[in-house]
Amino acid sequence: MAERHRGPEEPEVCSVSGCKREGERSVSSKKFQGALPGVELKGEVGRRIHLCREHYRDYRKKTKEERELDRLGW
Repeated sequence: MAERHRGPEEPEVCSVSGCKREGERSVSSKKFQGALPGVELKGEVGRRIHLCREHYRDYRKKTKEERELDRLGW
């Protein structure tokens, strides 16, 4: 079977409006909604959004307790 040709990947830009930094991580847009109140996203949102290092850190801090409960299997 032939492999798909993939060109050089361009770095994604952070999906938060007003942020022009390079996106380092991507998260599900459903999980991100409501996690950071007051944060607006750029344009249309697909399944995944890209976050820069600073916004990803904020997201992780805000969802820490929820993620711990998910791991425990409550």
